[in-house]
Amino acid sequence: MDLVDYREETFARIREDYLTFAEQLPGDLDIRFVPLSALEGDNVAAQSANMRWYSGPTLLEVLETVDIQRAVDRQPMRFPVQYVNRPNLDFRGYAGTLASGSVKVGERIKVLPSGVESSVARIVTFDGDKEVAYAGEAITLVLNDDIDISRGDLLLAANETLAPARHAAIDVVWMAEQPLAPGQSYDVKLAGKKTRARIETIRYQIDINNLTQRDVESLPLNGIGLVEMTFDEPLALDIYQQNPVTGGLIFIDRLSNVTVGAGMVREPVERGVTPPVEYSAFELELNALVRRHFPHWDARDLLGE
Repeated sequence: MDLVDYREETFARIREDYLTFAEQLPGDLDIRFVPLSALEGDNVAAQSANMRWYSGPTLLEVLETVDIQRAVDRQPMRFPVQYVNRPNLDFRGYAGTLASGSVKVGERIKVLPSGVESSVARIVTFDGDKEVAYAGEAITLVLNDDIDISRGDLLLAANETLAPARHAAIDVVWMAEQPLAPGQSYDVKLAGKKTRARIETIRYQIDINNLTQRDVESLPLNGIGLVEMTFDEPLALDIYQQNPVTGGLIFIDRLSNVTVGAGMVREPVERGVTPPVEYSAFELELNALVRRHFPHWDARDLLGE
């Protein structure tokens, strides 16, 4: 605001322009406006003497009062397994951060993608055992049954329905100089799960100036668009607007290991698990030969190993 002499009419005009633009955005939006000057500190942590016409909260007050925790507490329980902790033969726990909801001792849980069920025996934390844990807490779950759980698996309440999917529509923000195009394959990481995915089609690119959609053959650097993808294995996906942790993913270049994009799940296109394809010995040998000698072709591993 220091660049426009702290004028109220300038702030009001920007506010109205943005509210008009925001009418095109989906969802129930909670938009706050604070006139400030980062250079001079006006309305950052303390009320500004240069803008006495503004009587609302400072930026710091807004950040301190935004209710984020309550929203994730109300969501269904999601626990991505980050690490299998087995220091000795008498202890086997599954460590991670509770992404949403809550979990308590004795609760029945289900493991995806296997679908196997068990119940919570202990909730272990740095400060000792707990009877109940809430979203955002780093915990280790000990189950009553010795079942096969690996890093990247997802634990949820046994009565919840979440079908793993191999195809999904993803809103993508592309961050690499090489454009994103159909046929390309990347490693993707969602919560603690890492797998490979292939770009099937680009539905459209979004013009960020007016939110119009246009047909494109590829998505350029800093481009935003909706793409359809196929994963090498079924993934337990949530819609991003419902759960950012289990609905958000990153794209990783398979050769450089550099993060090249970010994605938000719009919707799983397929709700069931696709039966595995049987390949002949010759097909598998040819696939291995191509991947070994021509890695730049980005051929998919037919065995998914």
